Amino acid sequence: MSKARILIVEDDADQREILTEYLNYRGYKVKNARNRSETLSFLEKESFDIVLLDWRLPDVEGQSLLEEIKEKHPLLQVIVITAYGSVERAVDAMKKGAYHYLTKPINLEELLLLIERAQREQNLRSEVKRLKDRLEILTVQYSSSIIAESQAMKKLLGLAAKVAGTDATVLILGESGTGKGMIASLIHQLSPRKEKPFLEINCAAIPEGLLESELFGYEKGAFTGAVKAKQGLFEAANGGTIFLDEIGDLPLSLQAKLLRVLEDNTFHRVGGLKKIEVT
Repeated sequence: MSKARILIVEDDADQREILTEYLNYRGYKVKNARNRSETLSFLEKESFDIVLLDWRLPDVEGQSLLEEIKEKHPLLQVIVITAYGSVERAVDAMKKGAYHYLTKPINLEELLLLIERAQREQNLRSEVKRLKDRLEILTVQYSSSIIAESQAMKKLLGLAAKVAGTDATVLILGESGTGKGMIASLIHQLSPRKEKPFLEINCAAIPEGLLESELFGYEKGAFTGAVKAKQGLFEAANGGTIFLDEIGDLPLSLQAKLLRVLEDNTFHRVGGLKKIEVT
């Protein structure tokens, strides 16, 4: 197991020097930060396994910085060190996500053992996350006709799998012929809606005068030739998925009506007064 990359966050120069020299001697790769801004700058630019965090810094309380670090880097192991030790502080630090808690003066051998344990646990967490991400991608590939080899496509399939479990409206961007319809179909296949209809319409291929009635349907007598009421695609796809291809070609008047459907899931048929709700 390679040595951990450690960031020491400590405003006391003597304490910082002692920890840095000891951990360097033990073969660890160590960087130093003296305050919140330096800490966040290091974490943004470089990758670390463990943070040794002083509980009292000149510009921020350790608790606040701990929460900020764990929010942005949940897998990062944080060991809190302070001269103001108490059971209450220890419990609070652990609740906020700290791996462990040490009081000054630090027992260097005890610190070394904690770092080794924290690194092993961090490695296990990273491996579990990697395997879960890999399993998610493989599940997507074997459940569809899409086979991905590039990292960009694997990332795209993973994102499709995540969004499929939600009721979110999805915008798929790409030039013509890049497979937007295949991705839309894949999201439908992986979603709880898969037993319901998947309907696709090319918004650029239907004349503007007919497109509204195709999307929303119409009532009997709404226009010449409307001898009976007809469902639109939104009603027909209720509970399932509707894919609007080339949506950017929709006329502005229809874009406003479409926005209402996307915002509150309701619309009116052409010539109708009854509000229709879809999911």
